[in-house]
Amino acid sequence: MNELIGTLSDGTPVHRWTLERAGVRVRILSYGGIVQDVEVPDRDGRTGNVVLGFDGLDGYLTHPEPFLGALIGRYANRIGGARFTLDGTEHVLAPNDGPNSLHGGERGFDKRVWDVTEVAHGLRLSLVAEDGEEGFPGRLEVTVTYTLDERGALRIAYEAVTDAPTHVNLTNHTYWNLAGSGAAGGHELRVAASRYTPSGPDLIPAGGPVDVSGTRYDFREARKAGGGYDDNFVLDKGVTAAPEEVAELYDPASGRVLTVATTEPGIQVYTADHIGEPFEPGAGIALETQHFPDSPNRPEFPSTVLRPGEVFRSETVYGFSVR
Repeated sequence: MNELIGTLSDGTPVHRWTLERAGVRVRILSYGGIVQDVEVPDRDGRTGNVVLGFDGLDGYLTHPEPFLGALIGRYANRIGGARFTLDGTEHVLAPNDGPNSLHGGERGFDKRVWDVTEVAHGLRLSLVAEDGEEGFPGRLEVTVTYTLDERGALRIAYEAVTDAPTHVNLTNHTYWNLAGSGAAGGHELRVAASRYTPSGPDLIPAGGPVDVSGTRYDFREARKAGGGYDDNFVLDKGVTAAPEEVAELYDPASGRVLTVATTEPGIQVYTADHIGEPFEPGAGIALETQHFPDSPNRPEFPSTVLRPGEVFRSETVYGFSVR
């Protein structure tokens, strides 16, 4: 189902699509490719929304900074100093997080209206980022496909091609609250990561990955998520051709379980401590599957370089169940 929900200041219309399958309902906006809500049943069969979002378009336009439910690019997470050198050429980006570039710059993919076409049990969203946008080289053609599979899992498949060497790191920035309200710090979190990348106060990695053993970053066994996290976890599986399960979030009160499977080598866990009004700190947990922050300046990290003739591909699957 497709409905007009508003227009931007330049008159561009924004539509919302509703997907339903296997007891799961998902609403997606053409603006930012935003996942507006995800409705799933609890252990007693009561259906509720388990993501943070606004009722209408104005909320997203007025409060863009949390990136609620949005598609993020051309580079998810931070690039230190808002610059990188690729093939001997330095590229200066738009600094929008102190001196650093965050989530693609001032006008990332979260603030674009995507072209949307319907596919079987889902939607295909596409846009073009022109050469030089936000300082990134190359004309980038991006396609993101949202589908609900036969089990009601939400699958997000990303593809991109470029006409010049560039860096690409795409993700979705949905915040999960499986209780449907209140704080999410009491959710139990498990992450299949034996290492994480420590960072400085600007959240740029400081040194290489370190062992989580004996630290507050050890989520290899499920425990309460708590708060105070905005960190990249190095997934044990690395980059894979097909999605593999890497994380689980469980709300004991409702019985809802969220599983995360991905092809990506990292997952940024953000406990929304600084989300700001109208939400309370800790109201949701973002589980952003992606490559590592500042990879363009860290040759020892998995590469985010995309070259002409190559196809960037990534897939993440969010599964729902009860316990």
